[in-house]
Amino acid sequence: MAKKSHIDLLGGSLLVGFSVLLGLNQALVKVVNQGFAPIFQSGLRSALAFLPVLVFALLMKRRLSISDGSLGWGSLNGIFFCLEFGFLFVALDYTTVARVSLFFYVMPVWVAIGAHFLIPEEPMNRNKGAGLLLAIGGIGIALSTNLGEAGPQAWIGDLMALIAGVFWAGIALLTKTKLSGITAEMNLLYQLAISAIVLCALAPFIEPVIREPSTLIYAVFAFQVIAIVAIGFLAWFWLLSIYPVSNVSSFGLLSPIFGVYFGWLIFDDDLTLGFIAALIAAGAGIVLVNKPMKNS
Repeated sequence: MAKKSHIDLLGGSLLVGFSVLLGLNQALVKVVNQGFAPIFQSGLRSALAFLPVLVFALLMKRRLSISDGSLGWGSLNGIFFCLEFGFLFVALDYTTVARVSLFFYVMPVWVAIGAHFLIPEEPMNRNKGAGLLLAIGGIGIALSTNLGEAGPQAWIGDLMALIAGVFWAGIALLTKTKLSGITAEMNLLYQLAISAIVLCALAPFIEPVIREPSTLIYAVFAFQVIAIVAIGFLAWFWLLSIYPVSNVSSFGLLSPIFGVYFGWLIFDDDLTLGFIAALIAAGAGIVLVNKPMKNS
């Protein structure tokens, strides 16, 4: 598919669907942390997702190569992937899902700033700046009174979630600038392979890898592997290859809003007028980010 300068109906629909998955993901990770140590869970998830992604790539005859000059940058993206999910999964041991969502999904801000300096075709403009501020304000409205009970060490998890978001932004920018010539499948395989090896190797030296797994935890973990990693991430990297990176990443600002929604749906958390206002603000912000400047 040819590259596009703005998000169309197909891209928008897929990105909203991916935002729903991400909004659900934080809660699922916290559930699985009860059965597996965070670092081990992250590495094992990558290891198990590698095969279905590889099989899909081979069946679809996607180009897979490490001799095309992408090995170095692909490996760096894999390290970023390790750091992103290592910090994110451990963060959920220290703080609440809502707080992690708030700090992790500031990621589009880092992407917009980075794209301004690294991608000449995607400079910061009034629409992007105002849209990002509006969407972040919506997140703040939703989460300011609904952050859940956090302990005295919550700040550690908050900081880790913020750092994880920076590495996620790094992956998006590296994908768009240095790895734009490889397929989405090859890009994801780099990340899954390196994170599986590194995180699974490190995990036993940090803490016991097995906690108290159950049938429910195994089922939730399997859903993560297939729906979120193998399907969701693959779709996201494909979208990055088609649409502007700052426009794609802006949809991530919907994810914490969906996180609050799933908290209400599954855990009976309060659904307030603040949440509804936040959803409107985040949606308006995304529309503004993706609205072309008249004179650009």
